Amino acid sequence: MAMAGRSHLAKDLMMEAFVVFTREDTTDVDELAAYSARVGPSFDGHDVTFLAAYGAMENLEGSPIEGAVILRFPTMQAAHDWYHSPAYQAVAAHRFAGARYRGFIVEGLR
Repeated sequence: MAMAGRSHLAKDLMMEAFVVFTREDTTDVDELAAYSARVGPSFDGHDVTFLAAYGAMENLEGSPIEGAVILRFPTMQAAHDWYHSPAYQAVAAHRFAGARYRGFIVEGLR
């Protein structure tokens, strides 16, 4: 089965989206605390499910990370709308100032 592109069958299936953040290195714990204290309201009005948030983990490959968050949204557009919303971008500035992260949205089957 070719993995380079979506099969024609996948196009007919319901797709949802996952926002994944990995924290690589903390640079300012006070900024991360400010982010944690303020991020909750950014989810208001968005259909999101928290699947993982800094739980126990085991590094399998690559450089170790400090933690990870996985959020599920009903669509790529819904994930994009939350991430780029003024409410989230205002609070994200604290996350950017507090740590180095990697973040991405990946589409998956429902």
